[in-house]
Amino acid sequence: MAPLRFDGKVVLVTGAGGGLGREYALAFADRGALVVVNDLGGDIKGDGKSSSAADKVVAEIKGSGGQAVANYDSVENGEKLIQAALDAFGRIDIVINNAGILRDRSFARTSDLDWDLIHRVHLRGSFQVTRAAWNHMRKQKFGRIIMTTSTAGIYGNFGQANYSAAKLGLLGLSNTLAIEGQKYNIHCNSIAPTASSRLTQTVMPPVRWERTPGAVLQSRSQPMTPEAVRDRWDQICDFRNAVKPTSIQEALNTVIEALSDKNSENLVSNPTSAFTSTTPGGSSPLAAIGQKLPDISFSYSNMHCILYALGVGMSTKEPDHLRFLYEGHEDFCCLPTFGVIPSQASMMEGGLSSIPDLNIDLTQLLHGEQYLELYRPLPISGTLTSRSTVADVLDKGSGAVILLDVHTYHGEELVCFNQFSLFIMGMGGFGGKRSSSKAKETVPPPTRAPDAVLSDVTSRDQAALYRLSGDWNPLHIDPSFAAMGGFKTPILHGLCSFGFAARHVLKQYAKNDVSKFKAIKVRFVKPVLPGQTIQTEMWKDGSRIHLQCKVKETGDVVLAGAYVDLQNVVDVKVDKVPEVGKLQSDLVFAEIGRRIKDMGAELVKKINAVFEWEIIQGGQTAARWTIDLKSGTGSLQKGPYSGKPDVTFTLSDEDFMDVVQGKLNPQKAFFTGKLKLRGNIVLSQKLEVILKDYAKL
Repeated sequence: MAPLRFDGKVVLVTGAGGGLGREYALAFADRGALVVVNDLGGDIKGDGKSSSAADKVVAEIKGSGGQAVANYDSVENGEKLIQAALDAFGRIDIVINNAGILRDRSFARTSDLDWDLIHRVHLRGSFQVTRAAWNHMRKQKFGRIIMTTSTAGIYGNFGQANYSAAKLGLLGLSNTLAIEGQKYNIHCNSIAPTASSRLTQTVMPPVRWERTPGAVLQSRSQPMTPEAVRDRWDQICDFRNAVKPTSIQEALNTVIEALSDKNSENLVSNPTSAFTSTTPGGSSPLAAIGQKLPDISFSYSNMHCILYALGVGMSTKEPDHLRFLYEGHEDFCCLPTFGVIPSQASMMEGGLSSIPDLNIDLTQLLHGEQYLELYRPLPISGTLTSRSTVADVLDKGSGAVILLDVHTYHGEELVCFNQFSLFIMGMGGFGGKRSSSKAKETVPPPTRAPDAVLSDVTSRDQAALYRLSGDWNPLHIDPSFAAMGGFKTPILHGLCSFGFAARHVLKQYAKNDVSKFKAIKVRFVKPVLPGQTIQTEMWKDGSRIHLQCKVKETGDVVLAGAYVDLQNVVDVKVDKVPEVGKLQSDLVFAEIGRRIKDMGAELVKKINAVFEWEIIQGGQTAARWTIDLKSGTGSLQKGPYSGKPDVTFTLSDEDFMDVVQGKLNPQKAFFTGKLKLRGNIVLSQKLEVILKDYAKL
């Protein structure tokens, strides 16, 4: 098909002084259009004014042989913008409503000015410019209008009530104008771009997402073009395999989960991927395999070891933690997972981007999995040297996986080995293999109930503290940055959760003896928000401890397929969760016992009652459990209460599990005779405090 040209067409692009607007203006000019470059020249909050932004873009266009004029008016003065087009070129054919500002605030903090200014620029400004152009387009029976909406308007986004409302308003306006303009050959469409620009440079997370599988239209040898979009429009709009996200975060997670899915072999290779089978020089990205990154030296003192320990939740409240927090302790040592810190510098200081055969965009990088192996306990201070090699490059269809092996030395002695599994979005389809014998694989946990469970509440400042160990990504500290990614607050680093999990295993099975730590492997699934509780479930299998981590408050799995390998370990006494045998309810009461142990005093204050459970199996009483939340710090015992309980519950083991898991409504169970109650029935409502989190058992 013929290339797209706009010779003689007059295009007005608002907010064209930078970012997407600038790209639109340059692209139209390159294809023969006469361009009006509008930009007020203010900052992203709408303050200030300058002619320089628009003037620079006009100069670029003229320098390339195109025709353009600058306009510095606010979009609220729409008539002036259209008049500038008429004065310079005699007509107006295309309007790109792109101008915008941000004034992000939580709803409670949004002022009248924050609300009004956003609407005046985004919604009213687009209305004013379009209305000024409308009659001219009607008379000439031709017009093309683009409204710039946003995913924030479609899904909503924390901290952007003003912006979301204005952007969804633009979508409605566009739909109506498309109907009214049809008979005049005026087309109106909306786009919801997610891109890095001047407007988003302080809040944009390094990710992208798509609703349909879409199509990758750019490669190293072929830039993205309107013709490519046109020619593959059917594929781009093919919703047969589409996902239906209900939030920005969910839309983002769809991409992350697809790339980290072990079944991603089902993805179809895309011949026009951004990672083509050969580079312009004729080399293959597979040529990167075996290439070495520059050596990185990392010097640290005992202060860094202590700071890292605090970052992964160590506390002076626990006497046994002093060995990691006090340099004067006779057993002062460094946590084993500190081994990721010196090796991470190899990746974060530009090493990957130094390999020409990869030519990756680091803003599209996701940390998928991590393996760490220690050959000796880490020194408490010194200089470590990390030597990194690209072990393999895998083709996952719509994404690529880079296995980066990092060997870290203290002098000439090998101290530890890390393998980073890095997912690069939009870089698959180069014809490579989908799996590697060099990968350190994850392993699913046993199907039995966990042998031990430990929990730690993260602090609200956990991410702020952990980042001081060297991961400075603003996603973990800047609320506005996190909000653009769909998160209510900055999220915890995955490697911070990794540290929590490792020390839970050390505590439970090695009495915090770092010499017994050998290796750890995890797959990162979902983030933790600072303030949430990390719950580590553990299964002992010889010297290997299988584990998975959940957010206790939601039940979401955050680390999966994980394990820790120990050495020189003798079995230690652990508080085992009963295996599911004759009574499934034993598992639930074991969980309740742990809850009481963790927060019994608080529960006694809230509940102040004694509950007795009579569990029936085969028509006979199979077990009795007493939950005493009336005295001391509370207790759980298997057996009847010595006094008179406040409430007694009688039901079958099966019905008990259905009630706890939310499959059977307690009131329905009571009225149908499946649940019998004796005593103060009103008190039974307080049980929700200790039962509500167990629906996901």
